[in-house]
Amino acid sequence: MPLAPGKLARCRLARPTSARGCIGRHAGRVLNFPSQGAYAGVQHVSADSNDARLNERAQFLFKALVERYIRDGQPVGSRTLSRDSALNLSPATVRNVMADLEEFGLLRSPHTSAGRVPTDQGYRFFVDTLLRIEPLEGAQVAMLKEQLDPAQNRGALMESASSLLSDITHLAGVIMLPRQEQVTLRQVEFLSLSEDQVLVILVVNEREVQNRVIRTGRLYGPSELQQAANYLNSLCAGKDLKTVRDEILAELRDARESMNAMMLAAVEMAEKALVTEPDADEVMVAGQTNLMDAGELGDMDKLRRLFEAFNEKRDLLHLLDQSLHATGMQIFIGEESGYNALDECSVITAPYGSDEEVLGVLGVIGPTRMAYERVIPIVDITARLLSAALNKQH
Repeated sequence: MPLAPGKLARCRLARPTSARGCIGRHAGRVLNFPSQGAYAGVQHVSADSNDARLNERAQFLFKALVERYIRDGQPVGSRTLSRDSALNLSPATVRNVMADLEEFGLLRSPHTSAGRVPTDQGYRFFVDTLLRIEPLEGAQVAMLKEQLDPAQNRGALMESASSLLSDITHLAGVIMLPRQEQVTLRQVEFLSLSEDQVLVILVVNEREVQNRVIRTGRLYGPSELQQAANYLNSLCAGKDLKTVRDEILAELRDARESMNAMMLAAVEMAEKALVTEPDADEVMVAGQTNLMDAGELGDMDKLRRLFEAFNEKRDLLHLLDQSLHATGMQIFIGEESGYNALDECSVITAPYGSDEEVLGVLGVIGPTRMAYERVIPIVDITARLLSAALNKQH
């Protein structure tokens, strides 16, 4: 199998909303990522002839080393690997193979140990080429399905998803919420609070209620507010906020000269009420403190940068936005994310949405030394079940 030279790009797996196994591509590889309940592992097919550099024995030893390191967290020496591999190879032979793997950039030697650990490129090769993924147990899937109850409102569903990912993986769970443009407006009501303040009550999607206070500049009576609400509901109910803002309100602004006072007031209040919320509010993170238990992230400077990124959310949102506009599951390993705070981390994401469109992405953030074969299907099935719950709300 091929070992692509240089730094490997992030892995792309199939979009998890289809009922069939889907195909994604990465660096000449085809990754067959079947639906939950039909996993036979990830099938890796390659046409890259460079893999002649890494023969079957070297791949076997490399896989054994990575699995041992992920399990124990300790650098792996040639004697340990010779004993674990069951290939009846001498430590000297294993040591030579490990030296080749280090030369290829797949392993490195920590300063304080004679053993070896995977590099980011090594983890990438392991994930793309050697990893075998099994389905989740039925009981775990049933638990996830129960917790992602469509009877919850959309906000509660999102919070449940990020918390579940954190609780099950013992990593940080993250979810990018649907952008306001993707929210469907069902009803709007206005309630006077003072001489120049009005409470705007937005009913969006199926059962979610959002409240916002706007300044109007003058006092509106109850009948005026009711007429304004009725007018907006007749035009906007059932449409997404992007359409309301970009098309309907734009048309109404162009027709101001022919409007009466009630219509003008309705347009003014709608423009103030339907402003998109700040980007930082579009990301939920749960279980950040789980990462304090990861030895690789134990350095206080690393943790500080990571927690600042969680708090700031801007870089995290940008990374998730990349996943939103890509195809299928995304795996960023170490420096592949492009953000210094995540250099020691892997980020695994999957899209979720309704039948009509992708609404957002969810995933986990943890050390590069994570159990990929376990975490990947958890992220995948959580995205599938969240999508199913959202579809039932329509």
